[in-house]
Amino acid sequence: MSPKKLVAGIVASSIALVCALALFAAETQTGSWTIQPSDEQGKVRFALIQHSKNHSNHHESDWSPSSFEGLDLSIQGKREVKFTIRRDAGRFECEGYIANSEGAGVFHFFPDGKYADGMSAIGFSVDPDKQFGMAVQDVSLDFAKEMKNLKLNGLDTDKLIAFRIFGVDSKFIQAIRAEGLNTNDSDKLIAFRIHGVSPEFVRSVRAGGYTPGEDELIAMRIHGATPEWIAQLKKDGYDHVELQKLIAFRIHGVSPEFIEKIKSLGYAHPEPDQLIAMRIHGVTPEFISNLKARGMKDLTIDQLVSLRIHGID
Repeated sequence: MSPKKLVAGIVASSIALVCALALFAAETQTGSWTIQPSDEQGKVRFALIQHSKNHSNHHESDWSPSSFEGLDLSIQGKREVKFTIRRDAGRFECEGYIANSEGAGVFHFFPDGKYADGMSAIGFSVDPDKQFGMAVQDVSLDFAKEMKNLKLNGLDTDKLIAFRIFGVDSKFIQAIRAEGLNTNDSDKLIAFRIHGVSPEFVRSVRAGGYTPGEDELIAMRIHGATPEWIAQLKKDGYDHVELQKLIAFRIHGVSPEFIEKIKSLGYAHPEPDQLIAMRIHGVTPEFISNLKARGMKDLTIDQLVSLRIHGID
């Protein structure tokens, strides 16, 4: 699968998640919540769970305690609580019980009637079914304006929600652009966050002498072509191999260990294409050793590949 097709699949999956939020919101505006301590300092782990006849949707992430109006988490002991979560898209009225920073209860969502008009003035269409998801992800009017001002291609309501889900914000976009990637593609930015194409990763790849494109960076992260792995290949004499071939190395299992084993059998420095062909067709060190044991000691790599293609073991 090409890098571009991989990106398309990634974004399609993220948009499906956005659509799921809208579907559940259409069926119910109520649900349950849970809260517990978070591993992230200064945050709590908060979840909103919607239940309907045929579906269940669970959104859980780390929140700042200041998000909960009327809730004091410093109070110890079991107690009944009521608190409000206010978003531009609407508010969540929550009630239930908490004991020592852990609790659960029910919520009711009340959409803000002016939100859709405000978003429309910016250039985004918001239907009632989608407004719940935008409240959950805190797609504020200010955030929408900020993203609009960045002149991103393909930016719509669903992408705004996906941006919030995966952490695409102006800070991330500016940091990526500072590394020489002047991307304006909303889908690519989402794929970057999903697969960990960070400014640090881009910087380290460029420091290795490469000028990767957006799709190549995503493919490198998907298949594990890290700068550390590339440095290992360099020690075996494979310096500045084309990025597409490095990605093919990872896909087909051309590892430093494989190269070392092939070298020990008398094949000191095969071309990158030869290494890929060997892995594709199953020319393993064991296969080569078996042939040598039967007297076939001077076969070229092309001959070895040909034998495997024709089913000769």
